[in-house]
Amino acid sequence: MYHVPYFKANENSEVLAFMKAHPFVTICGIDKNNFPVATHVPVLMVEREGKLFLQAHIMRKQDHHLAFENNANVLVIFQGANAYVSSSWYHNDDRGSTWNYQAVHAKGQLRFLSEDELLNLLSNLTAHFEKDPDSPSQVKNLSDDYLKTNMKAIVALEIEVTDLQHVFKMSQNRNKKSYHNIVEQLAKGDLASITVAEEMKKNSHQIPD
Repeated sequence: MYHVPYFKANENSEVLAFMKAHPFVTICGIDKNNFPVATHVPVLMVEREGKLFLQAHIMRKQDHHLAFENNANVLVIFQGANAYVSSSWYHNDDRGSTWNYQAVHAKGQLRFLSEDELLNLLSNLTAHFEKDPDSPSQVKNLSDDYLKTNMKAIVALEIEVTDLQHVFKMSQNRNKKSYHNIVEQLAKGDLASITVAEEMKKNSHQIPD
């Protein structure tokens, strides 16, 4: 991961908040032939006894499932919106164009959970993302036959995070005039660019003159 001091959050709480706001992650592992594998799933963040855990479920007998069975070391990538930044937007600054983005890398140890824990995870995941406690989509409202049939195809997992790294590269190295001009130009772009601009606005007070 790209490590430059001024592209870092001021507080660890900012990193955790970013992870919670971007729960659809990429989990990467290595199979028995030393080839990389990856899968894309939503995760729940759980804190226990001062440790951070990520919980999710995946399809059984897929390449990533077999790889995770073989090697418990994984990398989980959280990523937000990103956007191209043209050097033509800089104010009197002779530097090249770049790309603004935010990403968090969580390394850890994966373990598979029991069937009871899978049911509990499905209930918690659905409750977290469904929001409406009375929705017919809540696990408690699904038939036993449906649950038993579909749970056979998936397995729950939990990852204990042992290393957490991040980069929030949002033009913090630009002067205030350049910074505000970048925000203005991004705000005219597509949805991703607009999202980056909005994120930059939150931190504009921290940019030196």
